Amino acid sequence: MDQMRVGGTGEDPGTAELLRAVARLRRELAAYRADLPDRDIAEDELAALDAMARAGAPPEPSRLFRSLLLVAGALGSVSALAPALGAVRAAVDLFGDVPRSRAGTERG
Repeated sequence: MDQMRVGGTGEDPGTAELLRAVARLRRELAAYRADLPDRDIAEDELAALDAMARAGAPPEPSRLFRSLLLVAGALGSVSALAPALGAVRAAVDLFGDVPRSRAGTERG
């Protein structure tokens, strides 16, 4: 990822965006009081995304995408959280292409 660092902070824009998006989704998930069977999974993976972004080294795209998929699966189709989840996805996308299954995606 060849992005410039955010003015004097040493933090790249992708990392900053990921941190903002994860923080937003965590806040919105905490405020969402309906029962979600997999809430703990979503919260754990959001914490993992936050930790990866704060680690200092660029996060590994495949690990970011795995966490994103787990969060998305845990939240299901909760429309109230969809915009915040979309922001997390957009931030994860800044770190590289979405890994695709090898089956049916290879071009010859």
